Amino acid sequence: MEENTLRKADFKAVRKSEKRKGYKIPWTLHLMVLPAVLLVFVFSYLPMSGFVMAFQDYKAALGITGSPWVGLKHFRFMFENDYFVKIIGNTVLFACSKVLLNLIIPFTFALLLNEVRHMGYKRSIQTLVYLPHFLSWVILSGILIDLLSQTGIVNQFLTFLFDLKKPIFFLGDGTWFRLTIIFSDVWKEFGFNTIIFLAALAGINPSLYEAAEVDGAGRFKQTMSITIPSLVPILIVVATLALGNVMNANFDQVFNLYSPMIYQQGDIIDTFVYREGLLSGQFSFATAVSLFKSMISLILIIISYRLAFKFAGYRIF
Repeated sequence: MEENTLRKADFKAVRKSEKRKGYKIPWTLHLMVLPAVLLVFVFSYLPMSGFVMAFQDYKAALGITGSPWVGLKHFRFMFENDYFVKIIGNTVLFACSKVLLNLIIPFTFALLLNEVRHMGYKRSIQTLVYLPHFLSWVILSGILIDLLSQTGIVNQFLTFLFDLKKPIFFLGDGTWFRLTIIFSDVWKEFGFNTIIFLAALAGINPSLYEAAEVDGAGRFKQTMSITIPSLVPILIVVATLALGNVMNANFDQVFNLYSPMIYQQGDIIDTFVYREGLLSGQFSFATAVSLFKSMISLILIIISYRLAFKFAGYRIF
């Protein structure tokens, strides 16, 4: 607390000295940011006014101002709906599994890649695992549907190896669909997440390794005593910031891969809102579900930033 007070006092002192010296605030730089600020305001903040539909029985012909108010009717219906509980469970399962695996696998892969001494080989591997991140889920979904179909190459290969009596229905069986969603997301994103840990590895002081080598520590001992402890702060930051995405299970991925036969095991909040709002015309109910998700996400983001500051000293403001 005292440190923050001292920082504020120092900042005010610097500002006063700058004003005395005739320092001018570079408003031209602020003007360069203005278009981006306007875009965010128009497309992110103005649409928030539509949340009032969650408290109305919205009719398109009457509009927001003419639709009757119903209070918390849609929220009560939402919590009384057993299917809503299922999609919350699906969303949390997908999101938490992806967050956990997208921490463990990139962290481990970065440690292994750091031990590769041939730079050409190292960069080639890094590029190959990084490329899937740039492919959209529309493209990847088409590829996965072909590969994982009952007559696809994956089932043919598994049948050849294990003599399966019948092919695996990866995208039609609830359990296999969940595994496909989780591991396909990890495969696509772990290369990108690895870069974060490789950047942290590059910032470790080489003299620490030199001192450890003089003391007789091998590569494994150096990794356990220097590398991993040095990566713990960035690991904490990435993990805590990922808490804000617990309610986001990747709409693009699920929407392009799921089908009505696995709604019970594969439906998430975002796909449910899409069907209820745009396909069924239940605008008010879909808005209520979306508002509920947004509020939970906001709470999780606040908690995650508090945790990141407490355990790793990370802060934005």
